[in-house]
Amino acid sequence: MAATEKELFNGGASSVLYTDRRNFYIDPQTVHELWTDVAPFTTMISSMGSRSTNDPLFKMFEHRNPWIKQEFVLGTNAGALAAGDTESDACTPTDIVGLPAVDSSWVGLVCEVWDSTKTTNRGNVIISSVSGSTIDFKNLSNAEIDATATDILVVVGNAHGEGTEAPDAWADELKVVYNSCQIFKTPLQITGTLLQAALRGEASELERLRLQKNQEHKIQKERAFLFGSRVGGTGLGESHGVGDETFTDGGTTTVGDMSGNLVRTTYGIVAAINDYGISSSTADNQNIFTVDSSYGYGNFVDDMEKVFQYVPTSGVKRAFCGAGALGYWSKMAAASGMAGNSGWTVNLGDMKRDALGFNYRVLETPHGMLQLIPTPAMRGPYNKYMLCVDDSNLFHAQYRAPMYQTNIKTDNAFDAVKDQYFSDEGIGISLIDSHSLFKITA
Repeated sequence: MAATEKELFNGGASSVLYTDRRNFYIDPQTVHELWTDVAPFTTMISSMGSRSTNDPLFKMFEHRNPWIKQEFVLGTNAGALAAGDTESDACTPTDIVGLPAVDSSWVGLVCEVWDSTKTTNRGNVIISSVSGSTIDFKNLSNAEIDATATDILVVVGNAHGEGTEAPDAWADELKVVYNSCQIFKTPLQITGTLLQAALRGEASELERLRLQKNQEHKIQKERAFLFGSRVGGTGLGESHGVGDETFTDGGTTTVGDMSGNLVRTTYGIVAAINDYGISSSTADNQNIFTVDSSYGYGNFVDDMEKVFQYVPTSGVKRAFCGAGALGYWSKMAAASGMAGNSGWTVNLGDMKRDALGFNYRVLETPHGMLQLIPTPAMRGPYNKYMLCVDDSNLFHAQYRAPMYQTNIKTDNAFDAVKDQYFSDEGIGISLIDSHSLFKITA
């Protein structure tokens, strides 16, 4: 009887040769991960320089130049100004923008008169006198004013008589906004026995967990900086109806087994735009945009005009987006895609890598360039969101320096290793008008 030669699969899958002696690992010390650029938004704001704070609560000054838009609605008036009239009856302005409450500093302002839709220019007038909260004006160009009190007067300058004294002055004040730093803790723990073990995949389970938990710590900060909310708001709610806007050491006091300890949180930029932004398409300062199935090139141009109206020095803005948003603009850029079929296209550059380590593509617009950055945190309900930020009005706030705390539990000869990633930080957001949010529903 002939001898049976031994084969590689000798004895089957239950044999010692298969279960113990064969080495199936082509590179036993390498583990592949799905995500490499875990937190591009956090990386970006940190790269601009973290600002140390003296307190976990911090305030910022901001200011909107009143001369950007100075206008008011005519309001209650005693009568219309006909084309041939030289002087008006008393009027009581409402919806005042960029000017103080009616006072003597208004005398001499030259205004264009527009109808309520700002489509018909009725001529120019000059404010001739002020009495209490009412004004009178004189005709400069055969202007007409509707008696319905909805005409809009837009300031286009001022004029004063020869030999007159300096007019009365007025001044505005700075605005204060605020936010908080948030304590982040991400622990890891293994037994002393596992620490000593020789393993495949990763030679050290402690080192593997350190890398994993470091990425978890980063992406949880990223999500907080994007989507977090804060008890007490940011100081802008008095005009937006967000809720109780107070600069107090607000927070919640019951988390797990730490009942009674104050927990502070930071207000994220996406949440802040959602809560304080303007979505009305007729508003000059609109910064929340919806892209639906009827979205056309005209909408694209108009929206980008508002995004870039506060022009950055470089002409480029960063736009953090979910995969769905990046996919939408990619389809728009394809000649055979939806945009091609609807008669309009956008130009989208090839994928590049930023010096900070994340990938991006450049979207060309008539008003500036958007650097589209895929952001892992913007998944799920935020998959088709795109966040455009103004670098100069956003910063990383740091109350305590981040640290990796090793072997933090040693009592009673604890036979294990427990480490922790720790940071106490947040973001500062100012002039929220300069940041924009796109919600793509198409």
